[in-house]
Amino acid sequence: MEKAESNKKLISMLIAGAIGMFGFGFALVPLYDVLCEQLGINGKTSSTASSYQAMTIDKSRTVTVEFMAQIQSDMPWEFTPEMKRMQVHPGELIRTNFKAINLSTEETLGQAIPSVSPGQGAAYFNKTECFCFNQQRLTAKASAELPLIFFVDPDLPESISTLTLSYTLYNITDRGYVDAIEQGAAR
Repeated sequence: MEKAESNKKLISMLIAGAIGMFGFGFALVPLYDVLCEQLGINGKTSSTASSYQAMTIDKSRTVTVEFMAQIQSDMPWEFTPEMKRMQVHPGELIRTNFKAINLSTEETLGQAIPSVSPGQGAAYFNKTECFCFNQQRLTAKASAELPLIFFVDPDLPESISTLTLSYTLYNITDRGYVDAIEQGAAR
């Protein structure tokens, strides 16, 4: 009888432990996001446009901005930056483009997700216009120039001389987004 009660207690503890681990797994992503945001190491840029107010351009300082483009393995597009690297002055409004080519014989829908490295620099990289703010639809074999207008905040720490802006382009065609967008537009 003592052994049966001991087994029940052990099973209860194991179940409680499993539930606790399951709950911690769900809480891990938001906790990670909060921790990275507080420490300034997340590399995430704003998902909304920044407004550019005329500001003093720091001509005495040059920051190298590097551009990288990757595609998800199932994305049938070619995706490249117009320029791989440029020198900018903090406070200067800059325009560049990325080029996308749909290599498939069907219309596809893509979404670009940006990241800035080093993560501390993300807060100082401001996009006033970006193709990443919207989903990109390309018909079969079509191509498009995807605009990016940005500025580097003059308050960027002196220790940061290079910012790398990386985009990963995801294929969201088969995930119900096309139907949802078309239904939303029909309303």
